[in-house]
Amino acid sequence: RKMRVAVIGAGASGLPAIKCALEQGFEVVCFEKSSDLGGLWRFKPNPCPGEGTVMKSTVINTSKEMTAYSDFPPPAETANYMHNSELLEYFRSYAKHFDLEQHIRYQHEVLDVKRAEDYEVTGKWVVEYKDMSTNNAGNERFDAVALCTGHHTEPYWPTPFPGQESFKGRIMHSHDYKDHKGLEDKKVVVIGIGNSGADIAVELSKMAKKVYLATRSGSWVMNRVWDKGEPTDLVYLNRFMFTLKVAFPHRAQNFFIERKINGRFDHGRYGLRPAHRALAAHVTINDELPNRIASGTVIIKPNVGSFEGRSVIFEDGTRVEDVDVVIFATGFSFGFPVVEKGSLIPVESNRVSLFLNMYPPQLAEKNTLAVIGLIQPTGSIMPISEMQCRLFMTALAGKAKLPTEKKMIKHVTKVQKNMASEFVASRRHTIQVYYPEYMDEVASFLGCSPRVATRWITDPRLAYALVFNGLVPYQYRLDGADKWEGAREAILGMPQRVFDATRTRRTKETLKSKKGLHYVWHILKG
Repeated sequence: RKMRVAVIGAGASGLPAIKCALEQGFEVVCFEKSSDLGGLWRFKPNPCPGEGTVMKSTVINTSKEMTAYSDFPPPAETANYMHNSELLEYFRSYAKHFDLEQHIRYQHEVLDVKRAEDYEVTGKWVVEYKDMSTNNAGNERFDAVALCTGHHTEPYWPTPFPGQESFKGRIMHSHDYKDHKGLEDKKVVVIGIGNSGADIAVELSKMAKKVYLATRSGSWVMNRVWDKGEPTDLVYLNRFMFTLKVAFPHRAQNFFIERKINGRFDHGRYGLRPAHRALAAHVTINDELPNRIASGTVIIKPNVGSFEGRSVIFEDGTRVEDVDVVIFATGFSFGFPVVEKGSLIPVESNRVSLFLNMYPPQLAEKNTLAVIGLIQPTGSIMPISEMQCRLFMTALAGKAKLPTEKKMIKHVTKVQKNMASEFVASRRHTIQVYYPEYMDEVASFLGCSPRVATRWITDPRLAYALVFNGLVPYQYRLDGADKWEGAREAILGMPQRVFDATRTRRTKETLKSKKGLHYVWHILKG
């Protein structure tokens, strides 16, 4: 009898979960609340309750080659930083190529996931759901469940500021911001300088009357594009750079990165320099913010102190009169109310104890439930979600061995301790990981870590790319049981694909530009 697996959600994590389950010969059913795939990355003017959506103008913060699934490179002509509509097309082509949609039940809302009565023996689960097209309820038994529901659906509202409840203008959360319509010629205050807050402030600065961006702590701001037009993540996220990370103290790393970031614009001069060091918190990815500040269309302010009528008073005593709209870009909360009504996996202030951000240690004896994509990496989530799916399905098939409950708890404690020592205490940093380190750790369970050392002898050109070029996900398809024959070509061809993506005008002048030596060169010479 085939093992039967439920996948909840047909977004960026759910799609590879379906594929990986099928590759292990499992029967898979994917429950998707909406009427289409794509999850967060499918722009929805009017999302259903509990759904997340990007803004209409959102562009991904990670380059296409670092965002790809490990055996499905994006088309060469795709932009290096895809607009959300282009990323959605990538998901559609992935689903079509691997024939995934036939396993998705659209308009099926999962109401509860609970352990079956014989769970202690079988490890099975019961999924209760509602078919929203007919309003009929049902339940089915599954051998395993993959939770791919994301963590950008529940807006987080901080403790109300004094006078907030009597504010005469409009208050909204960034979760509900879709585009600029209705905010033209308005005076807007945006609270929060994460990626969403900065994106909203920049977008509105082009048509609003005035935009004020309030930040409690400031932020380091980094471009998507590095020296000579290279995608930033391809420069920083590679094996060579993370070898240096281990070799050099944090103080030296922070000094170098801050010097480089300040070389673009002085963060102190622009009112953005935070008290924390660059590596102690998420950087804000935004290409336009300093330009908008310089043009006076975005005004940086300290945190809000209080509201009064239609005025916003900031902590430094300054105030802005006649504010029309205040947008809280204060992040999201996550939890698991769909799993035994939220009791099985407790979450407190976005803190949760999961082995590899996947497995509840208390279920280690069976390991038939996993959370996929609950992670905040220094890099793209998509390849990590896929790697988690590969591990979950491979372990279910009995081809990968996971640690005991005791060892899982020990690992979780160690990770949380390291996180607390490296990052500023914040709701934003509770599920933080370093992309290269995490990918290698999960790969170690699958036996798919690339054999770099031997390739310096057998294939030095490839070894060089593995070490010095961006740590693209195709590296994890070179070796192991589920290797892909196209991995080597995808890795070696990546720099040229990235280089050519922007050269849409080809003349004898533009053809004089050549692909550089390697990405690390842009760091070393900087």
